[in-house]
Amino acid sequence: MSAAGERTFVVPGRVELVGKHVDYAGGRSLTCAVDRTITATVTELAEPVIRVRDEGKRGFVEVPLAPGIERTHGGKRRGTYVVAVARRFARDFPHARTGVDITLRSTLPPSAGLSSSSALVVAIASALVAANPRDDDDAWSAIFSDPLSRAEYFGAMETGAPYGPFSSDAGVGARGGAQDHVAIVCARDGHVGQFSYVPARLEQYVPWPADYVLAIGVSGVRATKTGNARARYNRVSDSARALLRSWNAATARTDATLADALASEPDASDRLARLAAMGAEEFDGRYLGPRFAQFREEVEIIVPAGADALRDSDFTKLGSLVDRSMAMATTALVNQVPETIYLARRARELGAVAASAFGAGFGGAVWAMIPASDADAFVARWRTGYVTSFPRREPHTEWLVTRPGGPARTLDR
Repeated sequence: MSAAGERTFVVPGRVELVGKHVDYAGGRSLTCAVDRTITATVTELAEPVIRVRDEGKRGFVEVPLAPGIERTHGGKRRGTYVVAVARRFARDFPHARTGVDITLRSTLPPSAGLSSSSALVVAIASALVAANPRDDDDAWSAIFSDPLSRAEYFGAMETGAPYGPFSSDAGVGARGGAQDHVAIVCARDGHVGQFSYVPARLEQYVPWPADYVLAIGVSGVRATKTGNARARYNRVSDSARALLRSWNAATARTDATLADALASEPDASDRLARLAAMGAEEFDGRYLGPRFAQFREEVEIIVPAGADALRDSDFTKLGSLVDRSMAMATTALVNQVPETIYLARRARELGAVAASAFGAGFGGAVWAMIPASDADAFVARWRTGYVTSFPRREPHTEWLVTRPGGPARTLDR
């Protein structure tokens, strides 16, 4: 039974320019929102339940607002995210009992690296927050009155991480961070955001040059953090946590993140490098050594220098920094596939200022920074080369041109 009027939430996808797999370890990254979105039309319900349907697909998910729920009777992958939001929200805010009926429309390609899953989490969670205002709850006010805190809590809903007064939860099973949610909630139109994490902090917004666009090539190799792909994703994230555990054991400390450990003393970087070379628990030094070097270089060099190069229109430097980030994703993270490696390399050969894969890895998409005046011709050449090299991927590819866009927003009626 309907209890109140209708709201519409528009939630964008995002691109991570540099700062790969560093957010959950306290690193920093450069991100922006895009103009592809999930639009959620929401009606409040008198009963404590979330109902989700998609205008463009079959399937309907209905999940009670109840702690401890584990599965749904429909929606499969989407249901995993609806359950994670419902379970966490009901546990953390047990007096918030207004449900929501949600109809989705999406222009975001799924499992393409543009963070459609995190956009879905933001849409559902935003709908619940709007339907259940709790001005008398200090924890509620502390989280939801501030965009950064709200984004970080939405990230905890997805990953299961603890947040503020709330303990950890199962999440969706992928042990990531809040980068995507921060990028979506805290974007600024026409800008790239530099954020650090754990806790989330805005470091700066950098204007995007008006005469350049982002071309995005979706490889057709699904990039997902659920199902069979979860273990591969978690190995990358768990490596940072394993190194931090070794650091804490060696120093008798309890540093919250790998970035905290790096900043803790003058020779911390060298000591961490030696620990990485020795290996930790199930990770040996052949993986941890390059993984730590990747984290340190992304966080301390590539992200801040990339922001400076973008602001100064030093495109030669920017291209070199992004090339280095992509190379380390291939050799240190080991989360690239031949399709994304080809797309990044070919974009540079065709004259892109910079190009890189982004997101979770193991598939997904590649972004390329190009002059707006050359966008159509560039995308046509990029696409032709790719489908010639990987013809079986062609039915699942998409080719987008976008600019850094604005944050998730509400359109009240």
